[in-house]
Amino acid sequence: MWMIMIVCLLAAPMRAQAPAASSVDESRVVAVIQNYVKARNARDPKAIEALFTADADQYTTAGEWRRGREHVVPGTARSTNQNPGIRSIALAGVRFITPDVAIADGTYTIAGSDVPRWTTIVLKREPNEWRIAAIRNMLPTGGARDTR
Repeated sequence: MWMIMIVCLLAAPMRAQAPAASSVDESRVVAVIQNYVKARNARDPKAIEALFTADADQYTTAGEWRRGREHVVPGTARSTNQNPGIRSIALAGVRFITPDVAIADGTYTIAGSDVPRWTTIVLKREPNEWRIAAIRNMLPTGGARDTR
């Protein structure tokens, strides 16, 4: 009898799942990504800085790994100067890993470039707001395919 109770008590945390994020949280995550695109297109380093966590990192399609907000912000300015086309992100989906961590995936385009890109953005809830913790941009070799 004691053995059954111990097993049940140990298994209970494994069955528990994080509560689903609210539609408000999803809207806020989407808004952060939209604000990121707006800030990039406006070439506004202060607005970009405000959207990232202090320990954020970004891996670019050029193979540059920017670690820390203090490197992400000037790095985005360099990238924008090298490729000044208007940027856009068409989100394909947002998934909440925990109530405080979300992953957003989408197609990332730069006007004037015929190179299709994919972006994965990890966002983290900080007190009272969502911020970008990581960005991974990539060049898909065969196009994005949803295998659901």
